Amino acid sequence: MELFYSQDIQNDIVVFSAEESKHMIKVLRHNIHDNINVVDGRGSLFHCSIIDANPHSVRAQINSSQPNWNKRSYNLTMAVAPTKNNDRFENFVEKACEIGVDTIVPVISQHSQRRVYKRERAEKIALSAMKQSLKASLPVVTDAVDFNDFISKYKDTSAIKLIAHCMDSDKHSIVELLRDNKQDSYIILIGPEGDFNEKELNLALDAGFKPVHLGTSRLRTETAAILAVTSVYLANID
Repeated sequence: MELFYSQDIQNDIVVFSAEESKHMIKVLRHNIHDNINVVDGRGSLFHCSIIDANPHSVRAQINSSQPNWNKRSYNLTMAVAPTKNNDRFENFVEKACEIGVDTIVPVISQHSQRRVYKRERAEKIALSAMKQSLKASLPVVTDAVDFNDFISKYKDTSAIKLIAHCMDSDKHSIVELLRDNKQDSYIILIGPEGDFNEKELNLALDAGFKPVHLGTSRLRTETAAILAVTSVYLANID
């Protein structure tokens, strides 16, 4: 199934960006009257017919729509420290979007080796992953935020809040915890290459985050984050 993306929808007419139009007409060779499938990034799928094949600004008529298309039963926010090698973090963004995530927050902690993060490229990766994995909801990638500010923002939320860390302390298996605490909203914190420090861990615990482990292997930041996303996904398969 081939998906195109646009949020420019008025009076049952979809208008596509220059980039999407060029790909549709010049690369995939679509033309006027062709039927196409369009997602709006807000959860809806539209079945359309091309009425203007301008390669700079394609327009299509909506014939029918499906709200909440391929919608998951839960909401997931992943707060992950950007990796020193930016490609590794972008790999996480791609795989998380394919598996299922709603919000990605790059979190800057005391041991973070990358403190500046530009989200534009990650947003493009998220868009591509959404279409490739047949989803209609576009995950949000935020600007980087300070660890303390993130904890303060989510302190009073009712979501299941988890923090994965490497320090020696009592931790639950993420698989067991998710199995025994199924809800419709999750927030998971994954630290940098140097892990969280003790002060950050205690701040998160005081805010209601539960400490978890992801098994006995020592994982890279992006691997741990992908495993956490996968664990939530598998815990919610009916």
